[in-house]
Amino acid sequence: MPLSRQAVEILQAQRAIAGHWPLVFPSMVRPHKPMSNNTILVALRRMGYAGRMTGHGFRALAMSAIKQEIGWRHEVVDRQLAHTPRNKIDAAYDRADFLRERRVMMQDWADYLDTIAAGGATVVPLRPLSATGR
Repeated sequence: MPLSRQAVEILQAQRAIAGHWPLVFPSMVRPHKPMSNNTILVALRRMGYAGRMTGHGFRALAMSAIKQEIGWRHEVVDRQLAHTPRNKIDAAYDRADFLRERRVMMQDWADYLDTIAAGGATVVPLRPLSATGR
C-alpha cells in the first residue's frame, strides 16, 4: 500500500508507542487484534464530530478531494482505497493496480493536507445544518 513520507513518519512514531505488539493500532482489550471501528467513532465523538464524521467518511472525503482538488483520476484513487471492480467481467480482466501513480498521488495528498494545516489553502467553513436540513 503506497504511503506518503508523512504517513510513514506517523506510523513509525506510533510503532514506538505500540511497543512490542504486532499491530501499530491494536485493540486495547485484545492487543493481537486491530482497533475496532467503534474506537474510531468514540475518538471522533470526543473530538466533537459525533454525527458529522465517521471512519468511512474520511475515505469519502479523501476520494472527493483527491479527485477534485488535486486532479487525480477516479481509477487511481479507487485502487488506493482498495476497491475492487464491481462486476465479474471487470474483476476478471481489470488487474491494473496503478502502483506508480498511487505512490505519487499519496505524496501529493499528504503535501496538500500539510498546505491546508499550514494555512496555505482556502478552506470554506461549513454552516451547521438547521433542523430542516437546509
